[in-house]
Amino acid sequence: MKNLKMKEARTALGLSQQEVADKVGVSRQTINAIEKGDYNPTIRLCIEVCKVLNKTLDELFWE
Repeated sequence: MKNLKMKEARTALGLSQQEVADKVGVSRQTINAIEKGDYNPTIRLCIEVCKVLNKTLDELFWE
C-alpha cells in the first residue's frame, strides 16, 4: 500500500526524497520504496522519518 501521507508531509515541508534520506541516514531509494509501498520500514526508521517530517507514527504509518 502506498504511503501517500508520508509523501504529502514531505512535499508540504518542501523536502525532496534525497533530503529526507540524508536526514535519516538511508538512501533515496529507501524513502522512495516506503512511499511506493514496496518496503516495510523498521519502527526505528519510522520514528526517524516522523521526527524529520514533524509527524507522529499514527499520522504517517497507521490508518
